[in-house]
Amino acid sequence: YGLAAYVQSGDIDHARKIAGRLRAGQVSINYPEWDTFAPFGGYKQSGNGREYADWAIHDFLEIKGIIGYGA
Repeated sequence: YGLAAYVQSGDIDHARKIAGRLRAGQVSINYPEWDTFAPFGGYKQSGNGREYADWAIHDFLEIKGIIGYGA
């Protein structure tokens, strides 16, 4: 489903390259601490949208176009 993935490597550049190719909402490299400012959410059928940080606020907003003529 692509919710989360993990990469373990001694070569950080290679790990980042692999992480960039994974279809997952969040990829951890070499077990970092959890960061509440990092967006969390999946690709495909594992969820809608993102949680945490600035991404969460967009779930509560709607864009509206209002078109009209003057009186």
